[in-house]
Amino acid sequence: MSSNGQFDDDDFAKEAGAASGSRSFDEFECPDCSAHNVGIDTFFDKEEVRCMYCGSEFEARVSSEGKLKLKSA
Repeated sequence: MSSNGQFDDDDFAKEAGAASGSRSFDEFECPDCSAHNVGIDTFFDKEEVRCMYCGSEFEARVSSEGKLKLKSA
């Protein structure tokens, strides 16, 4: 069978991981002070994170599309 080049197993795995909420993050932008927090420990869906600048705490939520949303804790 010849490949049409439009399907990639890696892309499928990324989409499946994002849909299941197993995607990890290691940076975020604080919704309160807009500071870009990098160099922090990896976190996943439903874990708490704290802004290193203003100290606000948030619960990480991953949408079905794999996008990070931060909810005030």
